[in-house]
Amino acid sequence: MNYRHSFHAGNSADVVKHGLLIALVHALQQKPGALTLIDTHAGCGLYDLEGEHAQRTGEAMHGVLRAVSDANPLLDDYRTAVRAVNDDGGTRFYPGSPRFLADVLRPQDALILNEKHPEDADTLRGAMRDTPAAVHERDAYEFWLAMVPPRTARGMVVVDPPYEQTDERARITATLAAASRKWGHGVTVIWYPLKDRAAHWRWKGQLRALGIPKFLTVEHWLYDDDRPGSYNGAGLFIINPPYAFTQALPPLLEALRVVLAPEGHRGEIGADWLTGAG
Repeated sequence: MNYRHSFHAGNSADVVKHGLLIALVHALQQKPGALTLIDTHAGCGLYDLEGEHAQRTGEAMHGVLRAVSDANPLLDDYRTAVRAVNDDGGTRFYPGSPRFLADVLRPQDALILNEKHPEDADTLRGAMRDTPAAVHERDAYEFWLAMVPPRTARGMVVVDPPYEQTDERARITATLAAASRKWGHGVTVIWYPLKDRAAHWRWKGQLRALGIPKFLTVEHWLYDDDRPGSYNGAGLFIINPPYAFTQALPPLLEALRVVLAPEGHRGEIGADWLTGAG
């Protein structure tokens, strides 16, 4: 599956991913110690929802545009971050994960970004010019392994690939195993699209076999029935989620389900432990 983000910016998967990333960082920031936030597949950093790619799919209509018009206070932080990149408080521009992470940085925190594709890396540098972020241009999986453990005692790695390569899941599995041996207590977030349930269950079995003690899955299935071969939703693997995050998760997930459910479908979003029990 090729998931070029400029076509999908601001869709339902982005709303879930970015809403949960904000909640994760806020939970980690309940302790005053410095955090290092690392994004392995940072992309362009900022996306024009009136551009050709976004207009071709129209996916933002069923994602960010619903979320910003919703009144649930649990989504206030998400809406604030979206409006922060729009001078008029509107929704023309959509922030990628790097901008969402930059928005929640404290003075003691650090943000390290990576984007392998040269053109996207140049765009990313421009999008992050007003932030303290450092931008690298390296192979994402080599970068991930090289960056852990970070210099600070605590941190979080965000892995958000486009799933262009047939071996993407295998590389994630192998790199996660190696990174966990180097940094066993680190928080890691891995985004993935949901298409085929059987293939996804096989991958989850491979990840479970790694024996990582605290491994949470959050999955958002848009439709009430499977649509084989089609995009059905997205999820996050979260390794070592903080207790404050998991305790606050159920009402946030319900708020996201309600605002993102396609017409005629209830939708499903839930969290389960792949290994461990928070």
